Amino acid sequence: MRRDARFLVALLLCAAALFWAIPFAWMAVASLRPGQAGAMDLASLLPAGPFGWSNFSDAWSEGHFPLWYLNTVLLCGGILAVQCVTISLAGYAFARLRFRGRELLFHAFLLQLMLVPPILIVPNMTTLVTLHLYDTLPGVMAPYFASAFGVFLMRQTFRTIPREYEEAALVDGAGPLTIITRVLLPLARPGLAAFAIVSITAHWNEFLWPLMAISSPRNQVLTVGLASFTSGAEAGSEWGVIAAGTFLVAAPLLLMFVLFQRRFVSSFVFSGIK
Repeated sequence: MRRDARFLVALLLCAAALFWAIPFAWMAVASLRPGQAGAMDLASLLPAGPFGWSNFSDAWSEGHFPLWYLNTVLLCGGILAVQCVTISLAGYAFARLRFRGRELLFHAFLLQLMLVPPILIVPNMTTLVTLHLYDTLPGVMAPYFASAFGVFLMRQTFRTIPREYEEAALVDGAGPLTIITRVLLPLARPGLAAFAIVSITAHWNEFLWPLMAISSPRNQVLTVGLASFTSGAEAGSEWGVIAAGTFLVAAPLLLMFVLFQRRFVSSFVFSGIK
């Protein structure tokens, strides 16, 4: 019975994976077919030739991918750098410090997870205009400097670390910041790695907020740049170039996952993310 159940679960997972991979298969086939291929050929998933790299070269030459890559890396890296500081300090406070109303404040803090990001677009835009941060990368980063999910994750990670490490550091005269930076954070690296995966993936694929907060082409990120790059390509012969551009946007994340797949899985298992 157990073997049959496991086989059925594995079969369902394989079917779900194949269904999920259909868009990627279509992009792969469409991006490698020449631009003059017919609409029916581009819509097919069958790997019939001829194939070539002309769509990728056309997409790279028509778009500003080096600038978009740079802005996206700065955006994701800047957000993650500040988040690591804020979630570590807040996670330590909720995990280790004793103060009145701690649990109530923590649960109120977690209510942010229930808010849909588009609800906050109008107040965030008003704040950016007031602070003269509209159409700047720091303005796009600012709403994400604090993360309720990150605070929850670091709180749970810190609570799994025995207090004996902190007590030994206190005996040696270490202060709270020294304990956090030199004792707890090195032990919490799997949790930080898991959060980094979630943060980079989410902000790399972010579209609506950068679209609203950026107006000049020099500050565009990959997702917004790809949308402007494909806005004029309505003919069926351009879908190969669009698919190639989409692959250029997704390629760094796919490559990172392939290279660090084992570390990704171990980080999520350690952190208890389902």
